[in-house]
Amino acid sequence: MTTNPTRPATDTRSGWLPTSVNRPIRVFGWLNFIFQTLIIATGGAVRLTGSGLGCPTWPLCTPDSLVPTSELTWHSAIEFGNRTMTGVLGIVALITVILVWRLRRTRRDLFVLAWIILAGVIVQAVVGGVLVLFDLHPNLVSFHYTISLLLVCVAAAFLVRMNTTPGPRARAVPSWYAILAHVTTLVLAVSVAMGVLTTGAGPHSGDDTVVARNGLNAIVLEHVHAWPGYILFALTIVLLIVAVVRSLPTRRWLVLLLVIELVQIGVGLYQARNGLPALAVGVHMVLAALTAAAMVAVVMNLKRSVSGNA
Repeated sequence: MTTNPTRPATDTRSGWLPTSVNRPIRVFGWLNFIFQTLIIATGGAVRLTGSGLGCPTWPLCTPDSLVPTSELTWHSAIEFGNRTMTGVLGIVALITVILVWRLRRTRRDLFVLAWIILAGVIVQAVVGGVLVLFDLHPNLVSFHYTISLLLVCVAAAFLVRMNTTPGPRARAVPSWYAILAHVTTLVLAVSVAMGVLTTGAGPHSGDDTVVARNGLNAIVLEHVHAWPGYILFALTIVLLIVAVVRSLPTRRWLVLLLVIELVQIGVGLYQARNGLPALAVGVHMVLAALTAAAMVAVVMNLKRSVSGNA
């Protein structure tokens, strides 16, 4: 009686996949980040043009059609375009998971981050559907945006980690500096949270027939949102000065963070003084995500790989 030959150590079904961070992984890492940011822009367009119920049902656009029909308005095209972007995101995230499959032991960090992005896209799609079914409830709209912002941060973390040496890491900055950087991150989180609440109290409900807002005073929230924003700006300057003086690895990311914050403050002042024009609000939403992504890069550069442990 013959026995089956021993199975080869390498599974030929996945033998074509990369065993190190190569060009395809880098390309799809950037595609994840770009499309996660872009869907915030398209989602903002849906909300700010009143197209949130352009496709009145989910997962179909209408009860009888997956795509917009001729009877529907241009709002339907905007809403369906945003739904299509979710599909693109899912494909990109899935391909990224496949590409890092053989790195799941040597680069577990990238493997986990890739799975988080894919799972987040799925959750985001479901939340988007529930949002339509509940007629754009402002709290759900806020949650929908928050998930997108967090996914941008995870995609940014993937980009940073794919350019680092695997293995043990040690703090590359003074302990007090690391604490200050984390405090700055907390201030940023508060600023974003206040911004989400402010938008939920404002005039842009996502559909002309929907008037429900979160019931908070938008004028008061605008000021409350601005305070942590200015504190964030001041803390970023302090972190940058120290980083430049001590040649810390965070300095180039802090320059980027400071530039984004300057633009964000300018846009925020403009929209507050001009009645919240839709375009400015949309730009403000995207810049908030980019600010958070830059902060992720700063925090992840507080440590560096220990030499000789690659």
